[in-house]
This record gives sequence, structure tokens and C-alpha cells, in this order.
Amino acid sequence: MALPLAFFAVFFAYPVAAIVGRGLKTAEGWQFGRIAGVLSRPDILGVLWFTTWQALVSTALTLLIALPGAYVFARFDFPGKGVLRAVVTVPFVLPTVVVGTAFLALLGRGGLLDELWGVRLDTTVWAILLAHVFFNYAVVVRTVGGLWSQLDPRQEEAARVLGAGRLAAWRRVTLPALGPAVAAAALMVFLFTFTSFGVVQILGGPAYSTLEVEIYRQTAQIFDLSTAAVLTLIQFAAVGSVLAVHAWTVRRRETALRLIDPALTAARPRGKGQWALLGGVLASVLLLILLPLGVLVERSLDGPGGYGFGFYRALGSVEASGGTFLVPPLEAVGNSLRYALAATAIALVVGGLAAAALTRRAGRLARGFDALLMLPLGVSAVTVGFGFLITLDKPPLDLRASWILVPLAQALVGVPFVVRTMLPVLRAVDGRLREAAAVLGASPSRVWREVDLPLVRRALLVAAGFAFAVSLGEFGATVFIARPDRPTLPVAVARLLGRPGELNYGQAMALSTVLMVVCAVSLLVLERIRTDRSGEF
Repeated sequence: MALPLAFFAVFFAYPVAAIVGRGLKTAEGWQFGRIAGVLSRPDILGVLWFTTWQALVSTALTLLIALPGAYVFARFDFPGKGVLRAVVTVPFVLPTVVVGTAFLALLGRGGLLDELWGVRLDTTVWAILLAHVFFNYAVVVRTVGGLWSQLDPRQEEAARVLGAGRLAAWRRVTLPALGPAVAAAALMVFLFTFTSFGVVQILGGPAYSTLEVEIYRQTAQIFDLSTAAVLTLIQFAAVGSVLAVHAWTVRRRETALRLIDPALTAARPRGKGQWALLGGVLASVLLLILLPLGVLVERSLDGPGGYGFGFYRALGSVEASGGTFLVPPLEAVGNSLRYALAATAIALVVGGLAAAALTRRAGRLARGFDALLMLPLGVSAVTVGFGFLITLDKPPLDLRASWILVPLAQALVGVPFVVRTMLPVLRAVDGRLREAAAVLGASPSRVWREVDLPLVRRALLVAAGFAFAVSLGEFGATVFIARPDRPTLPVAVARLLGRPGELNYGQAMALSTVLMVVCAVSLLVLERIRTDRSGEF
């Protein structure tokens, strides 16, 4: 636990505490009375209510739509499965401003629905909810499907032999086994929608605002650090409460599972019902994920003189950006890949140690440690980014000029994914296997290598893919700390979208398409990785 605790204390707790201190502390001391003043404002209460209910509805819709997809990817074997799994993960790594822009092109004025049927959904809550499902679909598919594919189907078959129906067997055997993974996925979706920023800002218009949007507005537009600090504390308390309930639920539902080779659980669909389920999942992926991504590609090719690659060619020139960048925007691709690889390594080390510690410890200390690891997903990225600027500027932690600052911020968001992906599988390993290996003379390191690693290798690679993908698309904190001569892809897209002109907008769409392709290729490579035992990552 020592290294994860030190990492979070220095790079999370310290920067966030510094920002809150600047907002609530004056020369006369702490001004906690400002909390009651902010909470009594009707506009803030409206923001709190909308933030909560839209997150709950977004989570429920995502689970409803994505759980069938998790089952299909876990149990069915069909052509193009690896490519499709990489495709459904791409939306999650796109910057939220790009997701909002893509859905605006579909649902807004002049969008696809407007052109075909004269229907507009922008500035409505439906556009926000659909964009949230688009963004978080992969969280459920990867987190739940990863464990589902390793559950022994013979346990459910045994229940049916003993007289249970198909639904009863699934409800009594499979669903309790999937409980920890479903709870983890639901928690991550709720936290991301509770702190939604770019999607709400673009699609919600002035009528809708989440806590994250309001914190940004109070910080960057009104310069009211006092109100921003209070909202940060509220968000912090709300996320802490959710994590406490989640930890209690997981402790009651986790049981030892029988995990087997995922290659043994997937089979070709049989019967009309299974083929219909596969067709329904493919149709939902087509409409919900591929269509918005197709809009991005179409916009990147639609130039003033017709379709072509003019916007892509402009990415290689500093002059074409109109002074937006010190380097050609295309250099952001290499920067993002280097940062993401470093962030993934950091997240795997910190998150892997944390997950291993949580499997071997119990009690209040472990529960508090588990909740701490998830807090970066629920605390404002704006707060973290500003906190980095004002705290990591003096020796021995003067990192303002160091390239490592960006991967550190990205790893903060990657660590929770590593922990939540690995923890259910690590806890499912039967402790008697470790004890038997130790009795036979195996050292602790050999026990890990021979017993744990073959079972969790797939989860480890899934965690690495998630951490890499999240790092590529991280925007909230990176926008404040990325150097002008080393922009990341999301930062470059946001800067281009923030400047007027068709050329800048076209370059933003082209760079978004590049980001989409880079993510798809990276994830496809991970899908092709084979291990000695499992045959599938």
C-alpha cells in the first residue's frame, strides 16, 4: 500500500487541498461559512439536482444497452469480434468536446435527424443521455465482459440439470458471480456522468449544467475560487458517499469464482434467439457508436472545394493553424502516444500494487484505501489541473518544465481502471491454490508467477488497454499543464474548436479522426495479443 498511498498523497490530495485552501482560506482564517452561502443559492441547488438525476439515468441506460453487448463479446465467437471490440472502445478515449460535437452534428441544427425528419434534440436532456451511453458503452462491455468470459458455464448448466429454468439459473448462479464487475462498471459510469463536462457544455446549452461545468465556469470565467472550492468539496463528498455504498455492496456480494480459459467459453451462436441477440447488439453498435464516428470522418473530409484531404494536409503546417500552435498540430500524435505509454506504465505499477494489497487485507483500512483509489474519477479535473500548476512549482517537486507532469496527471485517471479491472479477478482466485503451492515449497514470488499470473494475465492486459485508452483521451487536467510546444491530441482538438473559421473546425475534425484511428489501431493490437495459456487477452 505504501507506493500507491504516496502517489495519491503527492499528486492528488496535495494539489486538490491547495486549491480548496485558496478558495476558503483568507488572512483571517478558514471561511467555512461560505459553504452554507453557496448551498443556499437556487441556481446551485438546480445544478446539484440535475447532476445527480442525469447521472443515475445515464448509468441505468448504459447498463441496459451495454450488458447484452458484454454477454455477446464474452460468450459468442463470430468473425470480426476483435475488430468490433476495439471499435466499441474508441468512443471512451475521445475527448468529451469531440463527443459533444459529433452528437451535435447528428442531433443539432443541420444534423442528420434535422435533414431527414426535421427533428432536433440539441439543448435537450436526451442528447446528453445518448452521448453518455455512447461514451461509456465500453466500460460495461470491457469490465463485465472480461469477467463473464472466464466464468465456467458448467456451473449454470448444473443448476439447470437440478431443475432450475434458464432465467432462474442465470439469476442465482451467474448474476451473483458478476455482481462485483457490474457494480464496478456502474460505479465508473456514474462517476463519469456525474462529472460530465464537455458533453453537457456543448449539447446542454445554457439550460443544463453539471457540477463540473459549474466549477469550470466559476474558475475560468467568473474567477470565483470561493464558489469553485465549495463545489469541489460538494463533489468530493458526494463521490465519497457513493464509493462507501459501493464498497459495502461489493463486500456482501463477492464470492470465490471458478475461472477458466476464456477460449473455452465462447462459441458460435446457435438458434434463432442467439442470432437475434447478436444482430440486435450489432445494430445498436452501428447506430449508437459507428454512426457518430462516421460523422467525424465525413466532416474531416468535407472541405470548401468538396471532399478531399485538405484538412489533413493542413495539420502538417504551423501557418495553417493561424498561430494556434508553436508546432504543427500533427506532432500532437507522437506526444500523445509517448505520454500515454508512460502513464500506462505508472498506472499499472501503482494500480497493480493497490489491487494486490486489497486482495490480502480487509477491514476499515482496506475499505478506505479502496475508496481513495476511485476519488480521482469523481473530483473535478479542472481542480486537479489548477492544483498541479500551483503546487508542483517548487523544489523538490518543481515539475513545471518536465514532460512527466502530463503522464502523472493521466495516470491518476488510469489507476482506478487498473484496480477495478483486476480486483474482481484477483479476489476470485481461490486462496487454497496459493496455500497448496506454498506447502509444496514455492516461494511467494513463484506462487504469484505460477498461480495468480496465469489467471489474472488477461485482466492485466485489459487494465493496460483501459489505462492507455484513458490516457490518450484525458483532457480536463492536461489542458492546463500541457506545454504549448508539446500539445496532446485532445488539447490540440480543443484549441482548434475554440477558434473560428472553417479551416480550424475542419482541422479539429481531422485531428479527431486521427485520434480515433490511433486508438482503434492501438486497441486492435492489444486484442491480437495471445498468451501461452488463455489464447486471448
